[in-house]
Amino acid sequence: MKLKLYPFLTGPRLYPIGLRLSPVILFFSLSLHLSAQQFNNPVIPGDFADPTVLRIGNRYYACGTSSEWAPHYPVFESEDLINWNYIGPAFTTKPEWTKASFWAPELYMLNGNIYLYYTARRASDGVSYIGVATTDDIRKGFRDHGCLIELGTEAIDAFIFADEGKLYITWKAYGLDPRPIELLCSELSPDGLELVGEPFTLLKDDERIGMEGQYIYKRGDYYYILYSIRGCCGAKSNYAVSVARSKSFRGPYEKYEGNPVLQGDGKDVLSCGHGTAVETPDGKMFYLFHAYLKEKGFYNGRQAFLKELAVNDDDWPYFITGKHASFQEPMPFGNITQKGIADFEERFEGDCFRPEWTWNFTFSDIRATVKNKMLFLTGTPKTDNKYGTTLCLRTLKPDYEISSEIKDLPHIFSGLTLYGDKDNLILFGKENGNIVLKRVQKGTETVLYQKTEPGNIHLKIIVSDGCHASFFLSTDRDYWLPLPAAVQNCDVSYLPPWDRVFRPGLIHIGDESVPAEFTYCRLYYK
Repeated sequence: MKLKLYPFLTGPRLYPIGLRLSPVILFFSLSLHLSAQQFNNPVIPGDFADPTVLRIGNRYYACGTSSEWAPHYPVFESEDLINWNYIGPAFTTKPEWTKASFWAPELYMLNGNIYLYYTARRASDGVSYIGVATTDDIRKGFRDHGCLIELGTEAIDAFIFADEGKLYITWKAYGLDPRPIELLCSELSPDGLELVGEPFTLLKDDERIGMEGQYIYKRGDYYYILYSIRGCCGAKSNYAVSVARSKSFRGPYEKYEGNPVLQGDGKDVLSCGHGTAVETPDGKMFYLFHAYLKEKGFYNGRQAFLKELAVNDDDWPYFITGKHASFQEPMPFGNITQKGIADFEERFEGDCFRPEWTWNFTFSDIRATVKNKMLFLTGTPKTDNKYGTTLCLRTLKPDYEISSEIKDLPHIFSGLTLYGDKDNLILFGKENGNIVLKRVQKGTETVLYQKTEPGNIHLKIIVSDGCHASFFLSTDRDYWLPLPAAVQNCDVSYLPPWDRVFRPGLIHIGDESVPAEFTYCRLYYK
């Protein structure tokens, strides 16, 4: 099989006539030149599953799964596919027809507007279906148009494709039924808001190994479907990407004998998949997908990786640096400097908190206000939630520390948390004049430390290797006193839900009329 070759480097470096360079200088010059041509994955660090990417002019926009965290569907912007900035959520409040589980968004440009096709559980019955929303300015969020696809026991993972003047939507069907999964397709109305005609099948999971997260494109004579196989989520996931092709959009599709074409590397990357590709102005294609890292990197969730996609001389797609997800890849453009991960500090200035904060909306209605350089946090817990209201942050590295000043207030617990869900969390704060450290595991609460300490206090949690927590207190933020050794290096690997990771943050428990008060919050990376 012959492969089409693509140059990764620019041409030879020219030096003035008469200038002689030693072999050592030449070596370091070449090394710097090679280094300058590489970028590091993940390009969007932190929990950002099922990414979709869209180019508008010379800017790129990515949106990912938010699951049970609000606000819903984080949106990032980039000028180079490497450095991404968070610009806000697609929805600040959940659409009226939805209940929870905001998965697998898909961005599409149509008639001068940006469309968002997304999966969510329907409020009336909890079944996952596909909705659609639009905007003329992605920074201002989306206006929802309701549920678009409500077929069968589940319809998820939308992807939009235009062919011969018609618009189509594809999705994963029958994933909860005792039959093979299928990728179904239906024509869409010209405005993209209604289904036209009867759905038809593009591809079936005859191997019974899983099939979802499809991306469809055409090159030359062939239509290609990249799709994800096997298990998507958790510490034992084995997600990978396969491909099929056809000379007709409606099929039949031939599956590649060399599948999968993208997978974990068996060493550092656990699994990867569910992405979409984008074409750059110079005609290259880059696939943005999520990947779990192994060991401590797992605790930052499914992070966004980037890899260049091409087609070989046998008309099959391949990734130019190989079939394994990797940390280093060739730069998509020249003259790019990849920025590092920045620390987070919130001093609650102005009249609102920073947009990076998230909260688990399924367990509490949050009420958070900023006034006089303070955050006032309270809320109304839902159902059987005993552990109040949280305000949390996505972590971008597995080693970090979070700290804040905790006010001593009556009738409430206020402090720091490592939050998986309402039944799995760590609590470190002030309660009834005491400093208290609690572990909640599968709903069972254990007090790990308690000491009477009236007044306000600064508390800090240091997380190492993604899953070990140590605890400190201070009266002045200059000298930090560790809690006893018996409660240090606490194993918190039990916290992550199956499709997410835990997040550090602030918490209020108790009397809703007495908000927790915070003067700052710092999240520093190591």
